[in-house]
Amino acid sequence: MSKILGLDVGSKTIGVAISDAFGWTAQGLKTIHWEEPNYESVKETFNQLIDEHTIEKVVVGFPKNMNGTVGPRGEASQNFAAFLEKTFDIEVDLWDERLTTMAAEKVLLEADVSRKKRKKVIDKMAAVMILQGYLDSRT
Repeated sequence: MSKILGLDVGSKTIGVAISDAFGWTAQGLKTIHWEEPNYESVKETFNQLIDEHTIEKVVVGFPKNMNGTVGPRGEASQNFAAFLEKTFDIEVDLWDERLTTMAAEKVLLEADVSRKKRKKVIDKMAAVMILQGYLDSRT
């Protein structure tokens, strides 16, 4: 069965989450370090992820401003989604991710995770929240 990849795309890191085969739950997979906008630097990594995990679709977090407008980070997400679609001929959905990084931070704070550890997992956790929100919306 094919799976769905969830991404929290930042300027230095990309949090990656993956769905289970049924498309019910999202699990954190990894954090990829990159230098935006050098798409070539992550091309091989995504090629491997898509092949290895039989990915049928990618959900990219789409950070809109609170008033619904699209700012520079939203445009960067749109550009990254277009790169994935064009390069890998795969379906890509943008998912409104307003507040996911803050929500991820809150969960980690409540779990009493140290600042150093939070920094390492925040992007992956945000990717999980983006993907889980998307999966939940489909049921």
